[in-house]
Amino acid sequence: MDKTIDINEMNLEEKFPGILDILLMDRTTRKNIIWATDHYGRHGIGYGERDYIKIELIIRRSGRLIKPRIQKSQSEQKKRSKDMAEVFTPAWVCNKQNNLIDKEWFGIEGVFNIDVFQGWITNPKVIFENKKWQDYVELERIEITCGEAPYLTSRYDVVTGSYIEPRNRIGLLDRKIIVVSENIHEKTEWMEYVTIAYKRIYGFDYQGDNVLLARENLLATFIDFYKLKFGEEPTFNEIESIANILSWNIWQMDGIKFVVPMSCHKEETIQLSLFDEFQEASEMCRGCRTGNNNQHNGVYSKIKDWRLNKTVRFIDLVR
Repeated sequence: MDKTIDINEMNLEEKFPGILDILLMDRTTRKNIIWATDHYGRHGIGYGERDYIKIELIIRRSGRLIKPRIQKSQSEQKKRSKDMAEVFTPAWVCNKQNNLIDKEWFGIEGVFNIDVFQGWITNPKVIFENKKWQDYVELERIEITCGEAPYLTSRYDVVTGSYIEPRNRIGLLDRKIIVVSENIHEKTEWMEYVTIAYKRIYGFDYQGDNVLLARENLLATFIDFYKLKFGEEPTFNEIESIANILSWNIWQMDGIKFVVPMSCHKEETIQLSLFDEFQEASEMCRGCRTGNNNQHNGVYSKIKDWRLNKTVRFIDLVR
């Protein structure tokens, strides 16, 4: 991973064989995530909105098919905003909002950085008074409709495309890893707490390319902080371990219905006519028809509760 904001999937596959397979997994369906957008349909068979995202479909175009929003054309950005209300937030706004979250927990302002006009100044060290840094790492955080996950990790400003050095990052996961790096210096113990940090952050999005981009950004974040701390890249097994967590914690979901996108379907019924003839009829999913999110016939998305080491339906957590 380098300072270019776009992660080339072909290079990723060549350098870490098998990792891209993990990043494309949908743990709910046990298949791959789907495109869930018609923006790639012009590329031909296999790129339809209901098709699975496959490695060969990505890397056949030199790994440059899936790009961050800032590198997409203006017309495509506008279309995605119109179709899916996709609007990304500048890093300085993400920082202000994440600072508010931390203010609630710490009880004071400016623990990680000081807000300045459309920016921030990073503090030399995070000070814990009457709090334990381990408890901060254990906090669960979620970014809904996460896009490229700018609230979880700020590898780059999603609006300007500017790369941000690890020590100056402001994402909810970034902050956890910064805290671990300031307090732990032995590699095995560092990995233990960073792994906990990854297990405590979650995010979902509807569009498949965003899910992949978010997972890639969060994996690159791990590699960036590891290199900063130890002066070398993590081992393949360490990278694989983090990728597996991300394949659970960053998932594809229709955030209104709590199901896998486009998994609701018409229900075929047989009705007896006035003249005792059987007629087939179909009607849309009951949940879609009534607006009752407990009655969809689609596939309800599952995530993993790492504390209990079991899978749960996300809708059950919402209840």
